[in-house]
Amino acid sequence: MVEGDAALDDIRVLDLTGQMGQYATKLLADLGADVLRIEPPSGSPARSVPPFYHDEPDENRSLDFWYFNTNKRSVTLNLGSEDGQDLLRRLIERADVLVESFPPAEAARLLPSVEELKEINQHLVTCSITGFGQWGPHADYAATDLIALAMSGVLTLAGYPDRAPTLLPGGQAYISAGVQAAQGILAALIQRDRAGHGQQVEVSMQEALSLSQETAMQFWDMRHELRKRTGDTRLMPGVGTYACADGHVYMMVGVSGFGAPWPVLSAWLAEEGMADDLLEERWQTLLNNTDLRNLTALMTQPEKLAEMMQQFAHVDEVLGRFLATKGKQELYEEGQRRRLLIGPVNSAKDLVENKQLNGRSWYQEVDHPELDTSVTYPGAPYRHSVTPWRIARRPPLLGEHTVEILGGELGLDRRQLSALAGAGVI
Repeated sequence: MVEGDAALDDIRVLDLTGQMGQYATKLLADLGADVLRIEPPSGSPARSVPPFYHDEPDENRSLDFWYFNTNKRSVTLNLGSEDGQDLLRRLIERADVLVESFPPAEAARLLPSVEELKEINQHLVTCSITGFGQWGPHADYAATDLIALAMSGVLTLAGYPDRAPTLLPGGQAYISAGVQAAQGILAALIQRDRAGHGQQVEVSMQEALSLSQETAMQFWDMRHELRKRTGDTRLMPGVGTYACADGHVYMMVGVSGFGAPWPVLSAWLAEEGMADDLLEERWQTLLNNTDLRNLTALMTQPEKLAEMMQQFAHVDEVLGRFLATKGKQELYEEGQRRRLLIGPVNSAKDLVENKQLNGRSWYQEVDHPELDTSVTYPGAPYRHSVTPWRIARRPPLLGEHTVEILGGELGLDRRQLSALAGAGVI
């Protein structure tokens, strides 16, 4: 890779987000943007999200906060004070982008209006990330990751059919909104460079998740049926999650156009002496003529489908015995050799030890001088050949750069900074 200037190293971003928007600004920061995380003097609530480094709760030890705030700088400002508002406006004058995730009513109270922002800085790109958007009947409704997943329809597909929906892990609504916000900001910056003025980017978590419903839309368009959660239910053997000797694998064998078909898998079982009776003509005929397309056609013939599912149960039993003798990495690698779609269900430990990720030097070691150690972070979501993605700085300590920015850039002297601190402004 040819090292060069970072893609966004001439961009200043003011980050006034919580959990709902901090991934958007991380994406910008890791591409080189100078992101100032504006926090209340007590710290962003995002700093209290567990787990914590060495299980020690502290505003500067949240692993969740660490990941989402690499390369940023922290400035504390009490936006509820007159002095805090004045300092924010002075920072806006120097910024290219302002990103916030306040509810609309709170944004109206804490931030300059759209018209004021244009007067302060006509080149500014603003981005508002909310649960349901800036207008509409739900605009002022409270929104969390879980609420957005539920209101978008995604949650109804997650989990098992005989119980309540299961929460998707990892803040998927927050991340989806963050990805869309970062894309919108980058597009607005391109337009700004052409037209000479900024614009407002608006992201609704509910809308950002609208394309994350797997095939639910196609189910309705093609069959006029509502897609339902299926858990680990298998429509056919060889497709779904299976237990193996050291965990689980996900298989996708017998799906038209994807990898090798069932005869290749049954031949593997035979080589290991574990095919049982699956090499008999009746079973080979069944497996050779079974794919998801054919099964879909049987949805309107419930009796025939029930009979076939009974036959599938026997095939699954034989396959399950075979898989139980193998580790997931062996199944994956041998499956690859045979063009069978078998993937290991990796744990966090598996990912840290993964040969491919380590072979590409994906993980990044980031120094934490205050801890006298370095910490391993996940790597880039994409790679640039000329303008590299990198973690150049660990996430900021609370207020770590307040004096640097307010004193060094805005020109406040030590006496003024001391007075602001005494008044609870910084």
